[in-house]
Amino acid sequence: MKIKKQKVSPRQKMINLMYVLLMAMLALNVSSDVLVGFTLVDESLTNSTENASKQNEAIYSTLEGSMEQNPEKARIWYEKATEVKRYSDKLYSLADSLKVRIAKKADGRDGDHRNLRNREDLEASTNVMLSPGNAGGQVLFDAIEEYRNLMLAMVEDTAQQEIIRTTLNTDVPRRDISLQKNWQEYHFESMPAIAAITLLTKIQNDVRYIEGEVLHTLIKNIDMGDVRVNQLSALVIPTSRNIVRGSDFSAQIILAAVDSTKRPQIFIDGKELKNDKGNYSINCGRSGDYTLKGYMLVNDGAGSQSRYDFSQSYTVVDPTATVSASMMNVLYAGFSNPVSISVPGVPANKITANISKGSGSIKSDGKGGYIVVPTKVGEELKIGVTARNDAGKSQSMGEYTFRVRQLPDPTPFIEYKDKDGNIKRYRGGAPLGKQALMSANGIVAAIDDGLLNIGFEVLSFETVFYDNMGNAIPLKSQGTSFSAQQKDMLRNLGRGKRFYISHVKAVGPDKIERQLPTTLEVIIN
Repeated sequence: MKIKKQKVSPRQKMINLMYVLLMAMLALNVSSDVLVGFTLVDESLTNSTENASKQNEAIYSTLEGSMEQNPEKARIWYEKATEVKRYSDKLYSLADSLKVRIAKKADGRDGDHRNLRNREDLEASTNVMLSPGNAGGQVLFDAIEEYRNLMLAMVEDTAQQEIIRTTLNTDVPRRDISLQKNWQEYHFESMPAIAAITLLTKIQNDVRYIEGEVLHTLIKNIDMGDVRVNQLSALVIPTSRNIVRGSDFSAQIILAAVDSTKRPQIFIDGKELKNDKGNYSINCGRSGDYTLKGYMLVNDGAGSQSRYDFSQSYTVVDPTATVSASMMNVLYAGFSNPVSISVPGVPANKITANISKGSGSIKSDGKGGYIVVPTKVGEELKIGVTARNDAGKSQSMGEYTFRVRQLPDPTPFIEYKDKDGNIKRYRGGAPLGKQALMSANGIVAAIDDGLLNIGFEVLSFETVFYDNMGNAIPLKSQGTSFSAQQKDMLRNLGRGKRFYISHVKAVGPDKIERQLPTTLEVIIN
């Protein structure tokens, strides 16, 4: 990754010196041979610029390779380098476009700055670079200022910053301040076309040189961010220590506190693990306790090799699952039976359950459990359980059988509120207060045995009262409420009197209508 920084060659120094001498000779109004000299300097600067461009492209290629191999480590410097390239190409292209304009101004539409005919033209440079409304010199000046400031922000070394400042200096030399000219007037006013083009070529050369300076700094920063450690440990990180027989044991084997881009050699049972990320997997065909053992070979900075041993125990268990009815030991037909299903070591979202076709339905309750609704009374219902491991592979955890029964008959009762506002259920036996009885709307039916609490809808019922002569007075009610006649009879009942509730018809969650065999005796207190 390291690229040796190229120093300014003697040839480049000679080119710079030639440029200075030619500018001085031009000021003395020497012969046209001097203009030929500018052409030679321009060609040399162009060749030097092309070589610098090739070197810079090599650095960009190295940065791209680093980005592909380790984007986390190289991204910030790669993005900075991309920004450097964008601004460098922008300033380079601006100087090139100005060279083209000067050549066309001097030689006409077919003017070529690489083969300038009117090299001595003193108007072309002034017109292109300084004319009002078309001042290319001001645009160039602003672009150089912007580029210099951007490049200065890219490096922290003061020596490099000074190189950037002096190379891209836009100040008028102190000795010529008395001329009262700005930078663009000083360099382009009444300047022969070939001299102006050569100056622009020199600026392009400076751009590629500064571009290379900054790129060398950026590519060095990739390695400068490395973390150095003084303690190493070999670790095995399994996805799970409890493995179901038939599934895979998976683990990540890493060297703690080591640069993740420098992978060690990993050996398990004497065989090298051909996985650059340290991922290891083996199928577990038998249950029991096992230990993963091996070692790592790591090359240190001195070129020597160190060995680090590791071991990790894990357990392989037989396929198992826990399936239980949350409210009862059997499943009831036509009723939404809540069922909990779990597999040790497997999260609920990786467990699925199913039942045989035609035997009912099963669906998740959204809380980690299931709701099973059987349809066939007297038959067995089987629930199959499947678990999905971390690799996405599904495995059967077994099949579990339940007997399906019809919901038992509910018990009729009178529901009322006591003096404290608590809801009570009267099922007969002890006397019932007259006030409590009159506050009740009718009768209710439910399976309420301490385990189940399943409500039924009362369709109709019958009350039987006895007059003073002992004659039975049956009164029938539709629905769950006392009829008006029944209410009148209740009001006339005295203390110690009784009546009976029978012929109760009700329908439950299974939609089966049934007549309850129970008769409820009510004694008035």
